[in-house]
Amino acid sequence: MDEMRKLAYESVQRACGFGMLAIICVMVGMSFDPIRVFQAGGILTMLMTFILVLKARYALTQNYKKTEMWLYLDKDFRPPEAYAQWAASTVLRDAYFTYAQYTAMISIVMWVIALIMRMTGISSTF
Repeated sequence: MDEMRKLAYESVQRACGFGMLAIICVMVGMSFDPIRVFQAGGILTMLMTFILVLKARYALTQNYKKTEMWLYLDKDFRPPEAYAQWAASTVLRDAYFTYAQYTAMISIVMWVIALIMRMTGISSTF
């Protein structure tokens, strides 16, 4: 079970890393407007949080044999077939919810930064 949990977290972390790379690219592209950078980052990470919550919900019904975690799991560490669906969906759901919490916190931080910048009067255009 620990090996499954480790692989589930790695696969979700990899997907979140690619998502954050895309978000950072959008933010860099908007670097001419500092307030809008953090607003866009907040919106996109909030969208990422929503997607992760949906994926956590879908993990309960998803065929465990078609998940990235299952493909990387060595045959020695695979649980019996009667137990595998429950185990795989449980660890994947936990991983999705954990990373959804992380991205929600990042989104809140970005929104707070945008709010502070707006309240302090930092110019939104140069």
